[in-house]
Amino acid sequence: MKRILIRSGKSPLRVATPTEFIHQDLIGTNTGNLLFSDSAHKMLTTPDSEVTSNGIRTDPSARRAAEINEQYDVFVVPLANAFRPSFHASLDRLSTLIEQLTIPVVVFGVGAQAPDDYATDVLKPMEASVKRFASAVLDRSASIGVRGELTSRYLTDLGFDESNIDIIGCPSMFLYGDTFPAIRSTELNADSRVAINLSPDAIPVGDIAGLARHAWTRYPHLTYYAQNTADAETLLWGDTSPESGLGDPFPLHLSHVLLRENKVRMPLDPATWIAELRGYDFAYGTRIHGNIAALLAGTPAVVLTHDSRTLELCRYFDLPHRPLSSLPADADPRDLHEDADFSAMLKGHGERFERITAFLTRNDLQNTYQHGDGGVAFDARVAALDLPASMPVWDGTDDGQMRYRMSRLRERIEGTSSKVGDLTTKLREQNKQLRDRLAAAEKRESKAKAELAALRKDLETVRKQMAAVERRVSGIDKRVLVRVGPALRRRARKITGTNNAN
Repeated sequence: MKRILIRSGKSPLRVATPTEFIHQDLIGTNTGNLLFSDSAHKMLTTPDSEVTSNGIRTDPSARRAAEINEQYDVFVVPLANAFRPSFHASLDRLSTLIEQLTIPVVVFGVGAQAPDDYATDVLKPMEASVKRFASAVLDRSASIGVRGELTSRYLTDLGFDESNIDIIGCPSMFLYGDTFPAIRSTELNADSRVAINLSPDAIPVGDIAGLARHAWTRYPHLTYYAQNTADAETLLWGDTSPESGLGDPFPLHLSHVLLRENKVRMPLDPATWIAELRGYDFAYGTRIHGNIAALLAGTPAVVLTHDSRTLELCRYFDLPHRPLSSLPADADPRDLHEDADFSAMLKGHGERFERITAFLTRNDLQNTYQHGDGGVAFDARVAALDLPASMPVWDGTDDGQMRYRMSRLRERIEGTSSKVGDLTTKLREQNKQLRDRLAAAEKRESKAKAELAALRKDLETVRKQMAAVERRVSGIDKRVLVRVGPALRRRARKITGTNNAN
């Protein structure tokens, strides 16, 4: 039995409440992370393997490394856009852990994040960390699996051998192995159900808030599927934006029309996310995994690319996509739907599946599609779970989460009070230190003043002594001149007379 430890927010077989998702950050700030980690979890579950979730946070301590070395046979690390500045510190922690491991470490799906022109200049400050990470992984595996062409080129430019880099895309596209659901084809009209997904970091690239606004006016049954922990917090807690008048064109606050009309959902588990999207006619937006979830549901979807991480996967998987920067805010989803062609995506799926399974084989990992039942038993176990539906907007009534809200508020108040108390104690100590320093400075100043006064007194004494000396010298000079003067004059007359005689 091969014991596999996998980096993931949670096991797909764990049922968690919405509050647990938020409180424990089981999605790693983005629910899209669970889509590819769940797919990897399923893929690696075979009769001869046992897969355990490590959690999304990295403990780089020597103690944890020793536990992993003792309890597991391989550490599998599914990643997304890990080569990005905001993940720099996390990547270093992961490298610290891996460098202490003596078991194989297999990374697949890692990607570099850059603008959609593929310029990697922004990654220059973290090059040393990327080299360190990739080197640590390749010291413990046959190859490293990357998302696409950009990441492969980026690593080769850093000096890594191309033969050690396998382009395998993202595990999420292989949730059903070598098969892929047929994509439904329906004409969109005002009664169609449309799902839109939006990324806040795409705001500088295009008017995504405008896209949502215009889509909502045309399709009243539109739903915005959010994916970030911050969105979940807003849906659970609400805010006072309706009362304060605070507004934002992006759907961040309750004052936004999509939240006011309860047309925002936050998916938690991929299984329920995909199940919900089966009920939609079309999905589109800037979230790569939001659109992959729709495609896995058989719902046509179009990705609005805004950076390399989305464009790279779209090119590798032949996903229908459009550059966000060239899309007007009033673009009609119907036009995107009509122009979408899924034939290349479906036709090439089998070949791409062979690549990812070859990568697993190369790294001594079996998969359920070639070495198991194809995931039948795994899917049955997931289907039997009572997984939570996507979070809606809280309307203020008791929805079963009131105990958590009150308890969490109390903890935050107590935590704030404790922090205030600690800060007050710290400030008092700092104040005492400042007072002591001020007293010492004042003492030094008083001493300096006394020394200065003594110096001035000594200086005055010296001046008086000098004046007395000058007076004495002056008196001596006068007496000398009185006594010597007549003799000098006689001597001068004598010399003058002698000269005249000559």
